[in-house]
Amino acid sequence: MNLVLPRLTPSARAVLGFLFVVAVMLAFPSVASAQEGEAARPQAQNIFVHIIVSVGIFWVVLLPISIALVAIVVLLALDLRPSSAIPPGFVDEFTDTVNKRKFKEAYEMARNDPSFLGRVMTSGMARLQYGLEDAREAAGNTLEGIKSAAEQKNNYTAVVATLGPLLGLVGTVFGMIEAFQELAFGGQPNTARLADGIAHALAVTLVGVAVSVPAITFNTFFRNRITQVMLDVGHTADDLLTQMYHNSKKPGAPAMGPMGGPPAPGAGAPAPGQPAAPGAR
Repeated sequence: MNLVLPRLTPSARAVLGFLFVVAVMLAFPSVASAQEGEAARPQAQNIFVHIIVSVGIFWVVLLPISIALVAIVVLLALDLRPSSAIPPGFVDEFTDTVNKRKFKEAYEMARNDPSFLGRVMTSGMARLQYGLEDAREAAGNTLEGIKSAAEQKNNYTAVVATLGPLLGLVGTVFGMIEAFQELAFGGQPNTARLADGIAHALAVTLVGVAVSVPAITFNTFFRNRITQVMLDVGHTADDLLTQMYHNSKKPGAPAMGPMGGPPAPGAGAPAPGQPAAPGAR
């Protein structure tokens, strides 16, 4: 069965075309209004450029704070690296040296290592001749000093996290004062200046909060990271000091000196070529 469509006259086709255009305009009224609006007003400014311009003089404070936050985060990330706390291979090499009873070499290995573990071990081994408890106390004091230094750096992220919203609040009050000052003159207010003051207030608040949020996040992260790293270093140092102390007490092992090596002459042993003290066996 063949379907035969009726042929339309030119006038009918014109009427249908007009109805189609009207239907499109009714369905999408914003298209026409947007085109008219674009012709009537200048192109709107980019939102990010608008925020940067609206913050204005407050960049004098907000920009240095943002740069300081980035610098502190980078420093903490470098200080709290695994290689800065417990270097790879240090524990195995140190253990092998101590098992061979090369205590002087073990002390030099720890002293020449700038890591957290090396610094803690150096302090503990310097007191190991006076007993294991003295060595543990010296190592713990050094570990507390390292932890305190890291926490002091991390405290600055908390300061930035506190300053961000406060500076945003100052900017909000300043912008609102500008807006209400425009209304205080009476009569028909200048809507452009009124909107500019409100935009200034909101932009400074936004930037202040944007600085504060990552500062709070990094402060919490590094606080937990410091606690975990110091626990790992403390446990590892205690195990190595205990192992070194018991190795020094085995028969035939050299006695511990002030620096982890053999005792100096006069420190519990006669000097070479000198007779033993009376009554010594």
